[in-house]
Amino acid sequence: MRTRDGVRLDADLYRPDGVGPWPVLLLRLACGRRTAMTSHYAHPRWYAARGYVVVVQDVRGRGTSEGRFRPFEAEREDGADAVAWAASLPGSNGTVGLYGSGYAGMAQLLALAERPAALRAAVPALAGWDVFTDWATEGGAFRLADAMGWALHCAAESARRLEDGAAYRALLEAIRSLPLDDEIPSRPRVLRDYARHCHYDDWLTTPGPGGSWDDLSPRHALSGGVGEVSVLQIGGWYDPRLTGTLAAHEALSAGGDGTVRLLVGPWDRHGVAAHAGLDSPKPTDLPSFDALQLGWFERFLKGEMNGADRGGPIRLFDVLERRWRDLPALPPAAQPLHLSSDGLAARRGGTLYDDAPDEAFLDVLVHDPRDPVPTVGGHAVPDAGPRDRAATDARPDVAVYDTAPLAAPLTLSGRIALEVWVEADAPSFDVSAVLSAVLPDGRVLPLSQGHARVEPGGEQRPMPVALRALCATLPAGAALRLSLAGSCFPAYPVNPGTGAEPGETRLVDAQPITLLIHGGGSRPSRLLLPARG
Repeated sequence: MRTRDGVRLDADLYRPDGVGPWPVLLLRLACGRRTAMTSHYAHPRWYAARGYVVVVQDVRGRGTSEGRFRPFEAEREDGADAVAWAASLPGSNGTVGLYGSGYAGMAQLLALAERPAALRAAVPALAGWDVFTDWATEGGAFRLADAMGWALHCAAESARRLEDGAAYRALLEAIRSLPLDDEIPSRPRVLRDYARHCHYDDWLTTPGPGGSWDDLSPRHALSGGVGEVSVLQIGGWYDPRLTGTLAAHEALSAGGDGTVRLLVGPWDRHGVAAHAGLDSPKPTDLPSFDALQLGWFERFLKGEMNGADRGGPIRLFDVLERRWRDLPALPPAAQPLHLSSDGLAARRGGTLYDDAPDEAFLDVLVHDPRDPVPTVGGHAVPDAGPRDRAATDARPDVAVYDTAPLAAPLTLSGRIALEVWVEADAPSFDVSAVLSAVLPDGRVLPLSQGHARVEPGGEQRPMPVALRALCATLPAGAALRLSLAGSCFPAYPVNPGTGAEPGETRLVDAQPITLLIHGGGSRPSRLLLPARG
C-alpha cells in the first residue's frame, strides 16, 4: 500500500478458504512481518481458518517497507491509512480489527486517534500510554536495560536493511549480552559507534515530559477519546508498561462510546506467564492472548453474542491465590501502614504498623556504586517476574520493614503509594521501593515496585514514590514487606550522586551516597495500600 505521503508499506495477506466477505484483522509490526509476532500470538493462518482476512504489515522503515523508522512518529497517520486500505481489500466486508503487543499495541492506540471509519475493535496488549513515562523513564530515572535492549534490536534491524555487516554483527553481540560495564554504562560504545541506526541518543538526552514526547504518545493523541471502537486492553503484572495500560483504561473509558475492558494477568513484557517462585498456573487458569482477542473480534466484528462484553470493566488475576477478580474500578491507595524502626532496619529489619510511632527514628543506608543493589523480580527488566528476593533483602544496603504475620488471609487489589521522608549527602540520589509477600516458607515474592530519582534541588518532603497497582491474596501466616534501597541496577542507571546526565556519567564518576530514612514523630513515613471494602 501507499501512505498519504507516498511511502510504500509491505504486508503479507492470509485469506480464509471459501466465499467471503470477511472482517479483516490488521497487525502492524516493527519487528518484521515474517515473524508474524508468533512469540505472542498464533500464526495468522489460525485466524484465517476462523473466518478473517489477516494483514501483517511492516511499519515504515522496518522489514521491506520504505522510509526511515523513527519510533511512533508516523504510526498515527500510517495506521489510519493502513486500516482504510485493509478495509478495501478483496474479500473484506469493510470492517477492521487491530491487534498486537508492545510497539504494535502502541501503534494501535495511535491509529485510533485518527478515527478511521472502518475500525470497529482493537486489542492492544502490554502497550502503555505515554512514551516518556512508560517506555523511556520511570520516576525520573532512565529505563536502562529495557530501553537499551530495544534500541539495540532497532539498530540491528536498521543495519541489516542497509547491509552493514560489521554493525549488524556488533549489535547482535550486544543484544546477547548488554554492554552494561562499558566506560559509560548508559551510553556504551556500540551505541555511540552506530548511533545513526537508532533513536537511543534522542531518548537518552531529550528532556521531558511534554514537548516532543507528546507528539509520540497516545496519551496526548487520544485526548478526544476513541469514538465507537470497542477496546480490550491486556496488561501484565510483570510488564514494565502496566502503569500506562491502567492510565489508558481510565482515559478510554471516560472518552468513548464503545465497550472498553481491561484484563491484567501474570504476564511479562514477552507475553509469558511468569511463575518463578510460584506454583505453575493450570492451563485453565489463563486464557491465551489468542482466545481473549478471538472472542472480542467474534463479538464486535461478527456480531456473535458470545458474552465477551459481559462482566465488569476490569478483570485482575490474583497472583498468589491464582484466580480472577472482577472490579468496577481500581481502588485508590488509602489505607496507611507506617514505618517503624530502632535504627537497624538494614540489619535486623524494621516494622510496618497501622499507627504512626510517636517517637522519631532514623535508618541509614549507604549506596556503594561498585556493588549496586541488583534488579530482582517485579516488573523491572531484565529479571522481571515473581523472583525470590530473600537474599537481596538480606544485604546491608537494603532496609526492610515487615508487618506481623497475618492471622487471616488478606486481599489487596488496587493502587499502592509510598510517602517517605528521606535525605542524602549528595545533590542527586535514587530510592527503589519494593512491596513483597513474605510467605510462611521463607520466600519473599515481589508484588509491587517503584523507583524515583531525585535531581539537584528536587527534593520533596515527604518524597512520593509511585508503586504499581497489584492484586494478591496473602495467606494466613504470611507478612507484607517494604524494601528500600538506593539502586536497582541494571533496570535503572547507577546514580553517581552528582546530578550528571546518565549519558555523560562514566563508571569512575559514581560516588557512594548515604541515605537517611526518617519516620515517626513529625516525619511519618508511610505506605498506602488499596482501600478495602
